[in-house]
Amino acid sequence: MRRWMKKLLLLHVTIHAARQRLLFRLMDLYGDREANAIADMVMESVTGWKKIDRIIHKQVPLSMPQSERLDNYTTELMAGRPVQYVLQEAWFCSLKFHVDERVLIPRPETEELVEWILREGPDPDIAEPRVVDLGTGSGCIAVALKKKWPRSLVYGYDISEPALQVARLNATAHQTEVLFKQLDILDPGSWQTLPEMDILVSNPPYIPLSEKQDMLANVVDFEPHQALFTPDHAPLVFYEAMAVGAKKKLRPGGKVFAEIHENFHSDIKELFSFLGFTDVEIRKDMQGKHRMLKATWLL
Repeated sequence: MRRWMKKLLLLHVTIHAARQRLLFRLMDLYGDREANAIADMVMESVTGWKKIDRIIHKQVPLSMPQSERLDNYTTELMAGRPVQYVLQEAWFCSLKFHVDERVLIPRPETEELVEWILREGPDPDIAEPRVVDLGTGSGCIAVALKKKWPRSLVYGYDISEPALQVARLNATAHQTEVLFKQLDILDPGSWQTLPEMDILVSNPPYIPLSEKQDMLANVVDFEPHQALFTPDHAPLVFYEAMAVGAKKKLRPGGKVFAEIHENFHSDIKELFSFLGFTDVEIRKDMQGKHRMLKATWLL
């Protein structure tokens, strides 16, 4: 289609009509509820207006730049690219984070893990509690905790330097001082470089590679596999490294919090208990899945 004809078609499209057209196309890929949620996210990004304002002004036409932007977003969405990557933003713990294909998209169940950490917290008598986030990705956990505990010293580590670039960008955007460094959790020697800590939190790769075939295409095709998958023959490899390393670096009374695979919750609990951790607890997420671990180191 010639450019001038395309521009002509984009002229005088109202906010309401644009949303309806987008929604109709999204219904081919998503269910009703998810398609509506994505349409609202996109229209808010395009117009800069919240939902109530878009309803009040639903007959206001989109400007040409807004229409072209919406057209570009629609093309990407129809190719299966997650809306968070299309908009390059995701909300986590009421904070907006930059996300792209270098990092995982933050999930609601990870917010639940952060809420659990905030409820448990470090010993209030510790002047500057130290928090270490392993596999920090976008930095969403580290930044969210630093926002809530401004007196804490927060460190974020990841094996991926591109992911750390995103994390530093987010820390700067939220004016939070978090020290980000590259580190391989599975390298025993790398643990020597970590500081002593009061809280160790991690959302490591925990999906067996064999489950890849059953996952949604918009996850498998776009999100970083290094942050998602673990070998089938060693599904607990990151938790083993975490438990062994944490014993050396946690201060007495320090805690480990981690997101886990629901199918291995019993094995992970047994692992931490066997290695000497106490108060080992597994919690379910909002969907009723065993998805979170807490373990305390008292020695």
